[in-house]
Amino acid sequence: MEPSVGEGDFLIPIVDRLLASYRRSQSGGDPVMDLSDAIRVVELSRPTLAAARSRLHDHLVENGLTAEQSTALCDRWLMQGDFLLVELGKEGFDFVVGNPPYVRIEQIPIALQYEYRLRYKTLYDRADLYVAFMERSLAELRDGGVLGFIVSDRWTKNKYGGPLRKLVSEGHHLRYYVDMVNTPAFLRDVIAYTGIFVIAKEEDGPTTVAHRPEIDPNHLRALARQLRGQEPGAVKIKNVVSGSEPWMLEEFERLVVMRRLEEAFPLLEDAGCKAMIGVATGLDEAYVGKFEDLDVEPDRKLPLVTTKDIKTGALVPLGLGVINPWRDEGGLVDLKRYPRLAAHLEQYRTQLEKRSTAKGKPAQWHKTIDRITPSLTYRPKLLIPDIKGSANVVFEPGQHYVHHNLYYVVSDEWDLRALRAVLLSSVAALFVAAYSVKMRGDYLRYQAQYLRRIRLPRWSTVADKHRAALKEAGLSGDLAACDRAAFALYGLTEAEIAIVAGRPPAER
Repeated sequence: MEPSVGEGDFLIPIVDRLLASYRRSQSGGDPVMDLSDAIRVVELSRPTLAAARSRLHDHLVENGLTAEQSTALCDRWLMQGDFLLVELGKEGFDFVVGNPPYVRIEQIPIALQYEYRLRYKTLYDRADLYVAFMERSLAELRDGGVLGFIVSDRWTKNKYGGPLRKLVSEGHHLRYYVDMVNTPAFLRDVIAYTGIFVIAKEEDGPTTVAHRPEIDPNHLRALARQLRGQEPGAVKIKNVVSGSEPWMLEEFERLVVMRRLEEAFPLLEDAGCKAMIGVATGLDEAYVGKFEDLDVEPDRKLPLVTTKDIKTGALVPLGLGVINPWRDEGGLVDLKRYPRLAAHLEQYRTQLEKRSTAKGKPAQWHKTIDRITPSLTYRPKLLIPDIKGSANVVFEPGQHYVHHNLYYVVSDEWDLRALRAVLLSSVAALFVAAYSVKMRGDYLRYQAQYLRRIRLPRWSTVADKHRAALKEAGLSGDLAACDRAAFALYGLTEAEIAIVAGRPPAER
C-alpha cells in the first residue's frame, strides 16, 4: 500500500519489482487475476490521481501487458479518496511505503480536524497530518508487516510526536533510521527535515542507524548493504524507543557519552536552575513599543529585552518596553484607576477582543496571554534565543523583562557567570542537539524543554578550581575556555572530549 501516491514516483518502482517477481514465479498466468490484490494506492487529488493512472497505464503497456489488462489493474490498484477516512477493502498489508503529506493541522477545516482527532489518537497538540498517516499505516500492517516512510523527523523529539512515539513502542520495532537532514531527497527543494523510518510490526530490537547518504545510485546501494549488515558504515543502537520519550538517534559515540553524564549528574532544574520563556502578550502592537513612548502610567510599563537586543552576543538595549496590565498580587488592574493605560489599550480594543483569550472572558479583554510578574525584571538571568547557529548566551544583570522570543535561565544556587560558560560549551550543545530538532543549516533550537535536559552538578559540589575557571570563561565568553572549563567540570576523559568536541576519528 501507498497512502498518498502523488503522480507515482514510488508506485512505478513498486510495480517494476512486482512484475519482475511475478515473471520469475509464474508462467502463462492471468496477471489481472493474479496481481489485482497485490497493490493498493490512495490519492486525495483527482487530477493528481489521473496523472498517476496515465503514467501507470503506459508503464504497464510498455512492460508487456495489454491495454485492457493495464486498465483493469489500474482500476483495481488505484483509489481516489482521503486515506484517513476511506475503507481500504483489505485485511492488512505486508508493506506500506511512501512519503505522506505535510499539512499543518491549523490548515485543515475545523470540522475535518474534529473528525480526524476522533479517529486518530496521535493527532495531539499541533501535530502535522503525516502523524495520522503513520498511525493508520501502522494499524494496517499484518503481523510481521513493515512500514517504510520518508517523512519529517520532527515527531521523533518534539511534544506533538509523543503519542506516536508511544504507539511505535507498543508492538513495533524501529528497524532502520536514515538521517536525511540537509540531504536533497526530493525532486524539488523543501524546508522540512526528513528521515527514512522503517518500522516493523514485530518484537522490539536494536535500531540500525545511518546518517546523510549521498544521493546517487552507488552510494544508495552501499547504504542498503550497510543497513542489512553486509558491510560497515551503519551503527546499531539499543533502546531507542521507550514509550513517549524523545528518540536518541544521533551518532552512537556521542550518545554513549551523554548517557554516562545523564547517569552521573542531575537535570538542570534539579541542580537549582530554572529555564523559562519570556512573556507572550497576544498582540505586541498593543503592548510593546519604545519605553519612553508608551503613554501609560509609570508603574504600568517595564523595560523589555528581545532577541534583537542580544544579536551581537552582548546585551545592547534598544529601549523597548512592555505594558503590564496585571496587579502584583494577581488579577488585572482596574482600568478606571489608570486612565492613561485605559486610553492606550482602548485604541486596540477591537483587535484585543478578537483573541481567543478574550472571547472566553470578555471582561478581561485587556489581559496579556502570559501574566507579567514585575519582580522577574530585577532578577539576573541568562538570555538564550530560540534558534542558535553559534553560541549566544547573554548575561542580563536584572534590568529587563523578557520577550517571548527569548528563553532565559535563572538560579538561586549557581553563579550565573559560571553557568554561562556551561551553556556556551560543547557539553550543553551535546544535550540540546540530542533532544531538539535541527533547523535549516544545522541550527539548534534552544527551547526551555531542551535546556531542561542538560545535566549539571549542584553548585555546592563544584570544586573551587572549577568554579574559578568557569567564572573566568563565562565572563570572557571565550568558547575554547568555556569548553575547557566544562570538560573539567564534568570529568570528561580525553577520548570523551574528542567525541563531544566533534573531532573526526582520525584526529582523536
